[in-house]
Amino acid sequence: MNFKSISVQETADIISSHANASIIDIRDQASFQAGHIPNAVSLDNNAVQNFIANTDKTAPLLVCCYHGNSSKQAAAFFAEQ
Repeated sequence: MNFKSISVQETADIISSHANASIIDIRDQASFQAGHIPNAVSLDNNAVQNFIANTDKTAPLLVCCYHGNSSKQAAAFFAEQ
């Protein structure tokens, strides 16, 4: 599997066309609470294995953070899983 960085418009398109898409937000809890993509799940290191075990591997996975740097690392990890 692989991953790529996408634009805000591509993100919106995936969300609207894939009802089963998973959206994870890897920012800190305070930032997540202040605002996040609708239906996004706040994910930290403690919940990663549970998320992997219980998520549809065939559905699109969107990973977001502050500026895209940490989410690239997380996306690479999830692509390997």
